[in-house]
Amino acid sequence: MKVVKLLLATNNAKKVEEIRKLLPSGFELLTLKDVGFSDEIPETTNTIVGNSRQKARFVYDKTGINCLSDDSGLEIIALNGRPGVDSAHYAGLPPDNSKNIDRVLLEMNDISDRTARFVTIMTLILNGNEYQFEGEIYGAITVNLFGSNGFGYDPIFIPEGHAKTFAEMEAVDKNQISHRAKALQKLKEFFSDMS
Repeated sequence: MKVVKLLLATNNAKKVEEIRKLLPSGFELLTLKDVGFSDEIPETTNTIVGNSRQKARFVYDKTGINCLSDDSGLEIIALNGRPGVDSAHYAGLPPDNSKNIDRVLLEMNDISDRTARFVTIMTLILNGNEYQFEGEIYGAITVNLFGSNGFGYDPIFIPEGHAKTFAEMEAVDKNQISHRAKALQKLKEFFSDMS
């Protein structure tokens, strides 16, 4: 297959790094910085699906470059699915990972059901057409933070069937099982089916 160039609609350097590691050969990932794009990307819908679509469409309409966006969230059963679509700014603006984690742990204090899932919706806009790919992983919220790898809520999420948080895992191990890896696997299959 010929090289597929995709512009990633995010300013999150850690997300760029993670997606770049997950994409196989045959893909070239461009960052917003690579193309001189500095507009504020809107995330104003009330769903992860909607935000993912909104980001991809906004960047594609402005640049005309085939585009991939990712919107992810942590959904905790005992908190009725929160922080969900508000995961990035759960403790308010500007976004602050440690404050977000502190708020979750405070709200989870004394709650025994710590079941949660990470979900990712990736939106691909290819030649003006839109496709979405979902990935999810279930697990549990810890009582304390563990590990320093990864980003976001990784230090308090232990995936089902594992004994370590995402933040305690090496990137190569996390990238075998994560919600983002599962969504990207579907993206890869989509391109394989096209070729």
